Amino acid sequence: MAAPLEGFLTDEQREVLKTATQSTEILSSSPKSPSWLMAEHQIRAPAGERAPNVGIAVRHVRRSHSGKFVKVKKDGGGGKGTWGKLLDTDGDVHIDRNDPNYDSGEEPYQLVGSAISDPLDEYKRKVASIIDEYFTTGDVDLAASELRELRSSEYHPYFIKRLVSMAMDRHDKEKEMASVLLSALYSDVISSTQIKQGFFMLLESADDLAVDILDTVEILALFIARAVVDDILPPAFVTRAKKSLPESSKGVQVLQTAEKSYLSAPHHAELVERRWGGTIHITVDEVKKRISDLLREYAESGDTSEACRCIRQLGVAFFHHEVVKRALVLAMENRASEPLILKLLKEASEVGLISSSQMVKGFSRLRESLDDLALDIPSAKSLFESLVQLAVTDNWLDSSFVNPHGDGSVIEAEDDAKLRRYKEEIVSVIHEYFLSDDIPELIRSLEDLRLPEYNPVFLKKLITLAMDRKNREKEMASVLLSALHIEIFSTQDIVDGFTLLLESAEDTALDILDASNELALFLARAVIDDVLAPLNLEEIGSRLAPNCNGSETVHVAQSLIGARHAGERLLRCWGGGTGWAVEDAKDKIVKLLEEYETGGVVGEACQCIRDLGMPFFNHEVVKKALVMAMEKKNERMLDLLQECYSEGLITTNQMTKGFGRVKDGLDDLALDIPDAEEKFKVYYEHAMVRGWLVPA
Repeated sequence: MAAPLEGFLTDEQREVLKTATQSTEILSSSPKSPSWLMAEHQIRAPAGERAPNVGIAVRHVRRSHSGKFVKVKKDGGGGKGTWGKLLDTDGDVHIDRNDPNYDSGEEPYQLVGSAISDPLDEYKRKVASIIDEYFTTGDVDLAASELRELRSSEYHPYFIKRLVSMAMDRHDKEKEMASVLLSALYSDVISSTQIKQGFFMLLESADDLAVDILDTVEILALFIARAVVDDILPPAFVTRAKKSLPESSKGVQVLQTAEKSYLSAPHHAELVERRWGGTIHITVDEVKKRISDLLREYAESGDTSEACRCIRQLGVAFFHHEVVKRALVLAMENRASEPLILKLLKEASEVGLISSSQMVKGFSRLRESLDDLALDIPSAKSLFESLVQLAVTDNWLDSSFVNPHGDGSVIEAEDDAKLRRYKEEIVSVIHEYFLSDDIPELIRSLEDLRLPEYNPVFLKKLITLAMDRKNREKEMASVLLSALHIEIFSTQDIVDGFTLLLESAEDTALDILDASNELALFLARAVIDDVLAPLNLEEIGSRLAPNCNGSETVHVAQSLIGARHAGERLLRCWGGGTGWAVEDAKDKIVKLLEEYETGGVVGEACQCIRDLGMPFFNHEVVKKALVMAMEKKNERMLDLLQECYSEGLITTNQMTKGFGRVKDGLDDLALDIPDAEEKFKVYYEHAMVRGWLVPA
């Protein structure tokens, strides 16, 4: 058989070449392929013949002139004398559209997806943008215009849902803005039916909203209550919606909260409207100016319905007492306008535009300023009395305004001249105290007035003025109460004063947003300072109407007192107190007791305890004194406790608490003092005989 010609391959060699060609991409992926794998794919010539160069099928390898394999660069199509890359072409193929043989079918094509747009999704996207812009600009008219331009009124319930849900996750400012916008859009842009549908959708999704917004129930309940107060939702909506929702759903909880916590509360309209800070568009001075302008315009035109519309448009129901006051002043200044003013106030009362509480407050504010008004209108007092009689006769002013306290009250009616003079005096005294911080001077001023029956009135005025000031004045008021309780105020005076405060809590909340919490802190602080006993809180609560703001404030105060470390925290609730850490106070107590035990004077020890300035912590003095008496077998400690009790330095409550703490720790004490239990029984009987402790 003839040998194959040089340059031609045998069938065996062709088979090897085919295998090498198929494997070349695999081999090229490994920069360090084993030598045996390379050798396996070398083309071997028959014996005595030279293998052709084309037999090397491995990339990046070529044969040198010496016959050795040499690696070449890997980033090209091979080296000199190699085959180059598999599937290499002569160059990139470019389609020339100017070529006479150009075929558009050869152009590369790309599939373009075209989504089917949902009108509702498009609407939701656009309203989200409108709401964001409104929260930024606060422009109600612009938001209303853009909503109209969408021309998708059938989707407006989704707008309500989106607006409220977005506001729920933002600050109070945005919540107030959302409520204002809903009121503005009502009837003109969004129908009442759509309002109801939107809120019902919110109730249905309350469970989902609660996942992202923890206080969903509280916030959504407030939105619904606000919508009812703003007359964009009927009160019956709450009852009807409740029947359509599963009993276990968050939506039902929302409706229950709205009904019980907001819509059933006294003066709920004012409270709900002020919950997020009230109106967002105008300042108090601007409101006063608008009220004056609309009253003057009304006095000229006599259009009662237009005046009522303007009052309603102000959107400040909590500030309607200013309308009443300014209207009455205008009637007194311009006697010709008196019939019109009385007609307006009567109409506003009958249609529910001005609530009875706002009406009474407006008259009360004017009565308090009659002395100043008399400088400009000499007959102001007589004119005011005649206006009051006309208002009471026509039944648009509560008759209780004439005698607010009724028969049998300790305090006479507010129009009593003596009480008015007293109030004027104590306001000056309190202001001076806030400036000077001179407690002895204030006590002397009160004693000079010689009106101890009005002590509750002083307490009410003191705390009311302090609540409207900074923490410094609040702390000063609490410190003053402690001093007055020791010097000239009885516990009953304190109880009566706090009762007066809590009875007017709703009115106070109209002027001081956080009045309820502030009053609770004052109450709790009074208990911690031993100005009041815990039982006194129950007495105060029993005097108040159930479920009113005052009763809730008492409950909050009791919760504050029952918290851990309540004494230390409440003492510093307004940044007051001595600033010591508890451990520092304990060290000082131990040192003063040791000094007394080694021969100190009782009076000096009492003064040191007083200088601690921590009456809420005097139970620690009792505890350490008893333990030291057990350890040192020194009965002088009992003499010190007797003196402290006699001076009122350590109260019965603190004594009882101190003895209780020792009793609780008797097991541990017995490890160091074997007869601790017997000694404690002796001390306990000693204390009971002398009246130190509250009877069990």
